[in-house]
Amino acid sequence: MPANPIFFAETKLPHQKNYGGALFPAVLSPTAAVEHSRNRPSVLTAAVKDQKPWLDSLLHRHGAILFRGFDSVSTASDFNDVVEAFGYEELPYVGGAAPRTNVVGRVFTANESPPDQKIPFHHEMAQVPNYPSKLFFFCEVEPANGGETPIVLSHIIYDKMTEKYPDFVDKLHKHGLIYTRVLGEEDDPSSPIGRGWKSTFLTKDKTLAEERAAELNMKLEWTEDGAKTIMGPIPAIKNDETRKRKIWFNSMVAAYTGWEDKRNDPKKAVTFGDGNVLPDNIMYDCLKILEDESVAIPWRKGDVLLIDNLAVLHSRKPFTPPRRILASLCK
Repeated sequence: MPANPIFFAETKLPHQKNYGGALFPAVLSPTAAVEHSRNRPSVLTAAVKDQKPWLDSLLHRHGAILFRGFDSVSTASDFNDVVEAFGYEELPYVGGAAPRTNVVGRVFTANESPPDQKIPFHHEMAQVPNYPSKLFFFCEVEPANGGETPIVLSHIIYDKMTEKYPDFVDKLHKHGLIYTRVLGEEDDPSSPIGRGWKSTFLTKDKTLAEERAAELNMKLEWTEDGAKTIMGPIPAIKNDETRKRKIWFNSMVAAYTGWEDKRNDPKKAVTFGDGNVLPDNIMYDCLKILEDESVAIPWRKGDVLLIDNLAVLHSRKPFTPPRRILASLCK
C-alpha cells in the first residue's frame, strides 16, 4: 500500500543500514504540504490516523520507523496523542527492571539510570512472559552529547550467533535462560535495574505482589530489605511468526554485562536454564556483534521512534545532560 504523499516523505540518513533492500530504520519526514501546516498541533496525529495500515506494513518490513521533523510534536502530551493515534493497547509496566516515572497518560520516562551508564542491548521485558510488541520513544530534550538509542535487527544477531557459535545456540534452544534479580523495597535511581519491588509489581501489598509474580510464572523470595525474583527457565530464542524467522529474543547480554548494582552481580543475573553459567567470552563477543550491526542515530528534539519489539533490540549510550527521552509500551 503506497503512502499518501500529502503526509509522509521517506528520507535517508547516513546512519541507516540496508538489509535486503530495506533500509533500517525507515525514516519519515513531513512533505512540503505538511510543512505549510506546522501550526496544526495535531498534524502527525492526523497523518498517523490516515495512514495507519501503511505505517503498520512499513514497520513490519523495516522493524523500526523514525519520525523526524514534525514540529507539532514538542511536549509529552503531544507524544501521548501520537501514541494514542496508533490505537495499540497499552501494556502496564509489570515485571520490568528499569526505574521509570509516569509523565502523562501512557507516557513514561525512559530508563532514569545515571547518564554515565550504558544500557546494553535487549528486547524490552524479554525476561518476563508479558512483554510489549511495540515501543515508542520521544526526544523531548535533545542530548548535549551522546545518549543515542542504538537499535539492531534481532534475526541478524540470531543468524550471526548461529553461524559462529552453533553449540551455544543449541544450548539456548534446549535450556533457555534463568534471570535473577535482587530488588530493594523502593526504587534506586542510581541503578539501571533499580526498580524496587513495589514499583515492579505496582503495589505495596506483599500478598498482591506474590500474586502478580505468580501470574508471570516468577518466583518471589522475600529478603530482609527487599525481594529476589527468579524468572525462568524462559526461552532465549523465539519464532517471529509473521516474518517466518528466528529472533534473538532475550536480555542475556544486558543482564550479563549490565545488571550490576549494590545488590546484583551481573554474572549471577542470568544463567542457562539448567543453572550452568554462561561462557564469558561468548557473552562479550555477542555484545561486539550487537554493536557492530547496530544503528545509532543522534536524537533531535521532536523525534519519535517506533520499534517493533519482536524485530529489534535497543540500548542506550552514555550522555552528557541535559537529555529527556520519553517512552510508551504497547501490547
